[in-house]
Amino acid sequence: MPFVDSELNINPLDLNNNIAVGIVFPLMDGGIFQQSFTLKEQVKSNIINVLLTQQGERVHQPNFGAGLKIILFENDIDQSEIEGRINEQLQTYVPEVTIDQVLVDTDVDKHIIFITLIYSFLLDNSQDSIQININQSSPGMNG
Repeated sequence: MPFVDSELNINPLDLNNNIAVGIVFPLMDGGIFQQSFTLKEQVKSNIINVLLTQQGERVHQPNFGAGLKIILFENDIDQSEIEGRINEQLQTYVPEVTIDQVLVDTDVDKHIIFITLIYSFLLDNSQDSIQININQSSPGMNG
């Protein structure tokens, strides 16, 4: 029998596949909400929610949100400012992850910021990533 020297960490919320943990972001049109059934899926939705929200947009939580859309029309987009905003917000509102890397690319002429976020789950140190494209009309995601 093979020896396994690492612990298997499972969140208790993931043990019952019939109970939803939360809802997936972005929200769908027409009032239809897709549910998440694992903690990792919900954490990813929470990250997306934080990154796409402007500060002051959420009722009773004026500091919630990375406020990245405001940066679009600045003459000089500072990558360290974007990284700082993301790190601060995720440490506060999504403490289940650590940020491994934030990659920022811009298209100044089209006013688009491309952000790739690579993060690790504290529960089991597994990695995942999200790509968010922020433009003047509406943010888009891949991940």
